[in-house]
Amino acid sequence: MLSQSDKGGADRVLYILSVFAKIERPVTVAELITLTALPQSTLYRQLTLLKKWGFVFEVQGEYMPGPRCLPLAWGFNHSSFLLQHARKDMLALSTQTGESVGILVAVEDVAVCLDMVESTSSLRCSFVKGRSLPLIRGASAKSLLAFLPPAKQQAVVQQAIAQGLLNTAQAEQLKADVITVQQHGYAVSEGEVDDGVWGVSAPLFQHKNSALGVITLMAPTARASPRAQQLIHATVRAASSISSTLAALLD
Repeated sequence: MLSQSDKGGADRVLYILSVFAKIERPVTVAELITLTALPQSTLYRQLTLLKKWGFVFEVQGEYMPGPRCLPLAWGFNHSSFLLQHARKDMLALSTQTGESVGILVAVEDVAVCLDMVESTSSLRCSFVKGRSLPLIRGASAKSLLAFLPPAKQQAVVQQAIAQGLLNTAQAEQLKADVITVQQHGYAVSEGEVDDGVWGVSAPLFQHKNSALGVITLMAPTARASPRAQQLIHATVRAASSISSTLAALLD
């Protein structure tokens, strides 16, 4: 419990994070009030701040450590709601195809890699566990961007333009690509993030049109091109399986 000398906002934030570090399951606000002895209004205020920065993740009123905790604590994968229910299909997809498979989520304007199952063959790829990249290029980024709220999509694109990461023509192309992803239900890219790397990414849903994250398969272009449709089909099927598992938890 917080002492009288530790009542500042920063102390409260760190205290809440320390409580999350001690538990290994999602918790409700009511449980957090009991665990922290903080007033409900104070707790909501701190949780909103932690969610904004990606240190806390909320699903259906339950809270758990968020992806920004990953670089600080590799134990995140043991308590992550998404990874808990995606890991089996990740492993199956990697085993079936022989390629690298990752789970990524959107945090603010970046795509964060929560976990990777590495291919037995070598692959030089920017996405490794815990790393983040701008939410504007590659199959993973486009698949994540496509299922963000429209206002958030626009904010991401405008910020990328302001930072010099996109010019006007590239921004318009990105918007068109996002529409294509929404129509097809997956994104494909080649060499957009890493030279010689092909990728396919499909969203993971618990609620319709609101993606919790994406599953992405990555492979050298030379190895992927002859069987691109096979890899796309396998990835979309894995995403559908994970989404069905997530949706069933609401029943």
